[in-house]
Amino acid sequence: MTTVNPQITDAVTQTNTTVLCNAPSQAIATLYQLSAHALGLAMHNAVSNQQNLNQLNPAIVAQAIQLLKS
Repeated sequence: MTTVNPQITDAVTQTNTTVLCNAPSQAIATLYQLSAHALGLAMHNAVSNQQNLNQLNPAIVAQAIQLLKS
């Protein structure tokens, strides 16, 4: 049986520990970025919908006035 150099096992253990310690902060950072992006898209859609309704309002008002006159 061949023994593994203790320095190699120590290096692998240190790397695994570093990865496991960094994973939660990486996950939270990704969550924050995705949440900010989703919020930005929601705001963009809200502004776009408001602009579309603002374009329709004159036609709706004109139609309502025409219905009231007749």
